[in-house]
Amino acid sequence: MTTDSPARPRRAQLMAAALFGMGTLHFVVPRPFDSIVPPALPGKARTYTYWSGVAEIGVATALAVPRTRRLGGLLAMLLFIAVYPANVQMAVDSVRNPKAPLALKAVSLLRLPLQVPMVRQAWKVRREAA
Repeated sequence: MTTDSPARPRRAQLMAAALFGMGTLHFVVPRPFDSIVPPALPGKARTYTYWSGVAEIGVATALAVPRTRRLGGLLAMLLFIAVYPANVQMAVDSVRNPKAPLALKAVSLLRLPLQVPMVRQAWKVRREAA
């Protein structure tokens, strides 16, 4: 078992807190998440919203526990890759919507390249937990 220095778990704790918060929002206010589920996916958007919320809370839990942190880092990487199509859908929908505020359009586009550093951070969590 690895013992973390005080600085090492901070990245994992921050990522866990963010994922737990976002995962919880999938249940508290699901409608915005439903709206970014790519329409090409079969089934109901709400099902994807709830399952992605469960996944985010599960990954957050794995990141928060030192013994499962390495696995949590890997799962976070895979989660960030898996939800990327929803982020693309959000960007496409906001850019195509003439009524969407410019700020929403900008944020939805600017967040797309942010997935790369998020995947890198998850990789670092995994590596540091080894």
